[in-house]
Amino acid sequence: MDQTSFPLVPAKAGIPGRATGGSRIVSCLLAAAVASALVLAPGVAPAFVPSKEGNRVRVTPDQEHQIVVERIEPRDFRVRKLAIGQVSYDEDATTVVSSPFSGRVARLIAKLGERVEPGAPLVELDSVDVLPPQNDHVAAVGALTKAKAQLDLARTAETRARALYEQKAGALKDWQQAQALLVAAESDLRAAETAVEASRQRLRIIGRSDEEIADLAARRVTSRSVIIKAPIAGTVTARKVAVGQHVRGELSEPLYAISDLSTMWLKAQVPEADLAAVRVGDRVDVKISALPGRLFKARVAVIGAVSDAVTHRVVVRAVLPNPDGALKAEMFAAVTIETGAGRMAPSVPVRSVIREGSRDVVWIETEPMIFERRTVTLGMEQDGRFEIKDGVAIGDRVVTVGAIFVENEWQQ
Repeated sequence: MDQTSFPLVPAKAGIPGRATGGSRIVSCLLAAAVASALVLAPGVAPAFVPSKEGNRVRVTPDQEHQIVVERIEPRDFRVRKLAIGQVSYDEDATTVVSSPFSGRVARLIAKLGERVEPGAPLVELDSVDVLPPQNDHVAAVGALTKAKAQLDLARTAETRARALYEQKAGALKDWQQAQALLVAAESDLRAAETAVEASRQRLRIIGRSDEEIADLAARRVTSRSVIIKAPIAGTVTARKVAVGQHVRGELSEPLYAISDLSTMWLKAQVPEADLAAVRVGDRVDVKISALPGRLFKARVAVIGAVSDAVTHRVVVRAVLPNPDGALKAEMFAAVTIETGAGRMAPSVPVRSVIREGSRDVVWIETEPMIFERRTVTLGMEQDGRFEIKDGVAIGDRVVTVGAIFVENEWQQ
């Protein structure tokens, strides 16, 4: 400090150790200068000096940096219904495979949990039921061969009879008779072709491929073996047969079940009291206990027509996408249905609200650096925000960061 700014006044002679009035003034000035230097020293924060009046508080520019405000906007708050549910196979993409005839299981081909494509072999049966269609086809092919030979003979005879008649060496009635035989042979050929095609279709029904049918027609050797094939692409989700087991045609239990696991069904059990607010198309948020941290979104697809007599709950179904196969049948799910019964209302972040027993308050910026304490009436809480029924208006600027800081200073 500059010594010339504050000149010292020596003490009067004869009173050693006692300061004069001038010395006391100098001491006060020195103390004030030191205090000012400490206040203005770099790195020393200024003390908070609130200006409080009723439900209002004023902050300094330095303190304002600790506060974040945002404009209150309207938000669509929708009534949400909670339910429990389970994941199951998509029955619209699931099929069961049965045997159309009786026989003994000779070989199991597809394994449980295996992915199969349409036409993939599932199980091989040894059945006598497949012999009649094969015999019919062999007979039809033989009849067709004979009809073709008869037609060739009839054409040759008709050509010869016509030539003799034109050369005046044959009778007209002989030519007419040859023409009639040709027409009959052509009709027999068409009938034989129809019979072959019909027998071919019966063989396709029992699972024979076109290559196998062609081989049967060429070699005319029948077989008791038949392969049951997958009708759709999917995953084998059930297998209810074993090698050596006898199946009884249409009366037997399904041999296999195949499901397309790219989608799964969610079956939510919704209480009867909540059902009136639920509509087809409402958004569904699903959390799976076995898959923490993941949220599955879907839409209500079907609302059940029957209420359980014991639980008084109705099944509400949604289709869940399952591209990575994480969803498994019978998984437990927590379900939130966002109903269409919504309303637009002012909203503030949850952290803006200070809870005081039965009262809830927020801080509103009325002027720059001036904040007013408001008592509000809360509604629903959704996605980290509160619905405000009363106490603020759309367009007000609410404190979102620093509300507790402002509240503490107001209470001092």
